[in-house]
Amino acid sequence: MNPLNELLQSRLARGPVSASEVMALGLYHPDHGYYRRAEGPWGFAGKDYYTALDLGPLLGQTLALRLEAAWERLGRPARFTALEPGAGRGWLGRDLLNAVSGPFAEALVYVHRDDNPAAKEAAEAALMPFLAANRARFVAETEPLEPFTGAIFSNELFDALPAQPWRWDGEGWTREVLTAAGPVWQSADPGEAGVWFASQTDGLEPRDGSVWCEALPGLVRELATPLEAGLFLAVDYGESADRLLAKGADLRRFKAHGVDGKWHEDLGEADLTADVDFTRLATLLEGEGLSDLSHVELSKWIRTHAPLDQWGAQWMALPASERMARTENLLQLTLPGMMGSRFRVLEGWKHFSQG
Repeated sequence: MNPLNELLQSRLARGPVSASEVMALGLYHPDHGYYRRAEGPWGFAGKDYYTALDLGPLLGQTLALRLEAAWERLGRPARFTALEPGAGRGWLGRDLLNAVSGPFAEALVYVHRDDNPAAKEAAEAALMPFLAANRARFVAETEPLEPFTGAIFSNELFDALPAQPWRWDGEGWTREVLTAAGPVWQSADPGEAGVWFASQTDGLEPRDGSVWCEALPGLVRELATPLEAGLFLAVDYGESADRLLAKGADLRRFKAHGVDGKWHEDLGEADLTADVDFTRLATLLEGEGLSDLSHVELSKWIRTHAPLDQWGAQWMALPASERMARTENLLQLTLPGMMGSRFRVLEGWKHFSQG
């Protein structure tokens, strides 16, 4: 029997378990959690899901341009630290480091932060030449972050935080919980979550709902505090708060490239995600001293910041197979209905303290 299911059944004997608790158990149990497994879930055949990084290097190349622009805005500091929390296999860091050159490359130090054992092993291989040249390093999630100037960026970090679905039934709030008979919606006091939801809509209708992540403020504070000045950039699933409420956001399960709402099944053997409330994320970042906050579709972000004409000309010199791969990578990131329209990019800026 699945060891996490055994733990869950023992917990259910004492009463209902909130969806957020189930998500935390399935993803982060120290011995059996999905993100603590020895084998990684990323990729195509035989895996559960793929990311923009599996499609090619263009996300990393666009990121490189945004970070170099931030370096210029900071006055070209001798050291520019780029921290990636939830860094996974290190492929985004690898693509970033491969894309930079000149004085910015000399200033850039990439920091990988992810305690997933499979991620760490894959990242060591992906980043090997940059580790050897002291252009990249690892930091544990338990290790305090020293103050730095540069950037914090992430790809699919915040959608992996345990989140609780809430739904308005016309008279009050209900939350999704797991019982011995299966998932149900039970009346409950949403507390701070209810105040936030109510502030983000002109009026609630039955079946309006969203997800609430208790850990989000703490993580935002943990990441933003050591950033003395620079760029904060997050790529993730999600929407603005009002749009999430209108669609009734829930938890999703990813398994063998299929997506459904069976978040309580196959614990530790399937990925669980929740939409990111970008309005709340931006509000929390503002509270930590960041400004110039905005978020747009990934496709628009790519079209705005990537030198598409220049790329197209450069690709003509590539072998046909590689040229086709780059073109497909670009189409996935920019065409309607593809990955670029399912993700958003949030950017914000932290200025040097005047005190």
